[in-house]
Amino acid sequence: MGLWTKKSIAVLQAEAAGETTEHTLRRALGALNLTTLGIGAIIGAGIFVLTGTAAARYAGPAIVISFIVSGLGCLFAGLCYAEFASMIPVAGSAYTYGYATLGEFIAWIIGWDLILEYLFGASTVAVGWSGYFDAFMQQIGVHLPKSFTSAPYFYADAPELDPVTQAVIHPAGFSHVPGAVMNLPAVVLIALMSTLLVIGIKESARFNNFIVILKVTIVLLVIGFGFMYVNQANWHPFLPANTGQYGHYGWSGIVRGAAVVFFAYIGFDAVSTAAQEAKNPQKDMPIGILGSLAICTVLYILMALVMTGLASYRDLDVPHPVFVAIEKAGPALAWLASVINIGAIAGLASVVLVMLMGQPRVFYSMARDGLLPSVFGKVHPKFKTPYVTTILTGIVAAVMAGLFPIGLLGELVSIGTLLAFVIVCAGIIALRYKSPNLARPFRTPLVPLVPILGILICGYMMYSLPAATWERLIYWMILGLVIYFTYSRRHSKLARAEGSA
Repeated sequence: MGLWTKKSIAVLQAEAAGETTEHTLRRALGALNLTTLGIGAIIGAGIFVLTGTAAARYAGPAIVISFIVSGLGCLFAGLCYAEFASMIPVAGSAYTYGYATLGEFIAWIIGWDLILEYLFGASTVAVGWSGYFDAFMQQIGVHLPKSFTSAPYFYADAPELDPVTQAVIHPAGFSHVPGAVMNLPAVVLIALMSTLLVIGIKESARFNNFIVILKVTIVLLVIGFGFMYVNQANWHPFLPANTGQYGHYGWSGIVRGAAVVFFAYIGFDAVSTAAQEAKNPQKDMPIGILGSLAICTVLYILMALVMTGLASYRDLDVPHPVFVAIEKAGPALAWLASVINIGAIAGLASVVLVMLMGQPRVFYSMARDGLLPSVFGKVHPKFKTPYVTTILTGIVAAVMAGLFPIGLLGELVSIGTLLAFVIVCAGIIALRYKSPNLARPFRTPLVPLVPILGILICGYMMYSLPAATWERLIYWMILGLVIYFTYSRRHSKLARAEGSA
């Protein structure tokens, strides 16, 4: 039973084309649905929160360049995803691609790693959504009890001190927040999105399409009206001088900013998890992946220009930087304030929807290969959705979102996603050399240059993340290896088939 046993492309393509009705996911998504799924996953916390934070702390107005650097890394990875998704139209995304090119062991690592992106990502964004929802309710005069809008646990890598008295506000490690019970709005959101995903992928896509239209319209309103009130003096200096510390302005600040705003791009790869539910995956998957990535990159760059043009980048290190930027324009744009709040609520909700869609489909593929118990691969007889894993993912995500703060939940999401991107890029190189004659409806251009650039850019962004994040990734992977060697390796259908042969 080899750790490097690969699943042939021919077998994967046969699975996609000739499954029994009982276990088949419903093919209901066209190119437009897939593109809006990608936009729904991408536009969220990044455009409404991280742009201001990264500009204020790391890059100044040059945060625009940070978005371009981060977007290039995603573009190179996206081109690799597009080739795989058109060749192997099977649920499972990077997990399936790794199984076909680098072997079962690497596939397991990717599948386990993707939990950090989708499940933890859904929890993280749900907590952010809860904050915007609470603020919106207060605007309309409804005050939700603090005990049910706050996480009862807090985590800090080091003791947090009061800046004036230097007294310890939060000790290092876990501490309980007095009076906090649970973050109820985050839990309710995940429950509603999970229910929608169980009912059907087509219904979920329609709901997502509506939200995407709403939030893109609001983003375009901010960009369009915001440019009319830009103060160009705020763009000077465009690249503030480095303070003498790595990552604090200057060119190193641009790179650090790129690693931070990378979170804003997470989600375009979730399109590939729905390959088995696409009507014409060979054609539509590349359109969905690359189209959503291109649209969101342009919107991010324009939004960053508007925000840093309306307000000094130093004023944007707040939870609601778009509000601050709009307020700087004066009463002429005051009407946009409540509209932005609605856009943030809608935008974050659709991110949670797509993240909760991606994780069950990875579990579904792993269960069909025997690496997880067969119950994870069950498809609802009426709705044709992986309902068991959708419900399980929703429960775990709801517990995480209800009990833990956004900082702790979000720490692993970026590094987990970057690792998946690196492995997918490496997989394209391996497959081109090992199986150059396979039919490829979409071909990644300039191989091996494009995947190598993807590996280098994503790898460098991984390198720039804090050491504590790397430590947690290692602990998470050790847990995954224990599960693989105690259960998955012995139950692998492919390995057992090879053993019997």
